[in-house]
Amino acid sequence: MRFTLFVAAFSVFALVGFGQTPTPTPDDPVSVFEVRLPVTVTEKKKKKNLVKGMSQNDFIIYEDGVPQKTTFFTDEQSNPPVFVGVLMDTSPSTAGKLNFSKQAAKDFLYTVLQLRKDKGAFMTFDHRVTLHQDFTDKTDLLDRAVDNVKKVGSQTSLYDAIWQFSDQKLRNAPGRRVIVVITDGEDTFSRAELEDAIDIAQRTETTIFGISTKEGFLGSVPGVEAGTIKDRGDKLLEKLCEETGGRAFFTGDMLALERSFTKISQELKGQYILTYRPDNQEYDGKTRKIEVKFRNRTHEKKYRIRTKSEYRAVRDTLRN
Repeated sequence: MRFTLFVAAFSVFALVGFGQTPTPTPDDPVSVFEVRLPVTVTEKKKKKNLVKGMSQNDFIIYEDGVPQKTTFFTDEQSNPPVFVGVLMDTSPSTAGKLNFSKQAAKDFLYTVLQLRKDKGAFMTFDHRVTLHQDFTDKTDLLDRAVDNVKKVGSQTSLYDAIWQFSDQKLRNAPGRRVIVVITDGEDTFSRAELEDAIDIAQRTETTIFGISTKEGFLGSVPGVEAGTIKDRGDKLLEKLCEETGGRAFFTGDMLALERSFTKISQELKGQYILTYRPDNQEYDGKTRKIEVKFRNRTHEKKYRIRTKSEYRAVRDTLRN
């Protein structure tokens, strides 16, 4: 049954910084909205390293093919804090690798959190969705929350977990909003569907990174059968991440999982944030396509841009 959405929508920003309060003026009583884009630039060749040192003038934003004016720009030195939620699969298939997944989650949270700036939270999902630790910059609280996970459940409610965390925890977070999903299989139990999870993430301006532990652990954990083919669940995870501006990692072994966490951490620290005010300010409910390009064609030959590809122009009136 499809999860009915009375939804939501794209965040309405104040015209200064990253606030979320509409700003009417005496001459213009109608609120305006802005769109914030986390942008990652990587090399096309070699190791696909992150590219730093770009400026606002290096980029041009298009909405439905029409150039837009960038109103705000930040880079690694001036980026707002990251609010990251680690959502860990605790369905039955994770039982043989639960301890390692827990350690990897703790290592990631420790790596990504910059003291007194970024904040992390920890949630698990099986047939239930459980928030074990709300946003904090205290790694000892996060460690304790992860350690307290002792057993697995009976199903996989991935999309419900994304919906709940995006709506309840990230919607009003005053910074960059990120979800990192650690899972080894396809959703089996959610009321929400894939499109719902993508929709709520786009509307709350949440970037999703996914780590599929299926291939990584299947050959390296005693008693777990090996497998190497990307299945339907992996492809759905990839779609979920790509449409929210993130990416999915398919680990080849335990070391690869740790490398995946390191890459995510590096990406978050090296992002550019571009904000623009759409020329079309109508809340018409339509999906609008976004494209970010380089002004310099030389850059296009050497570098690749990754960001989210669309949003829906509807008011932020989510009701359950």
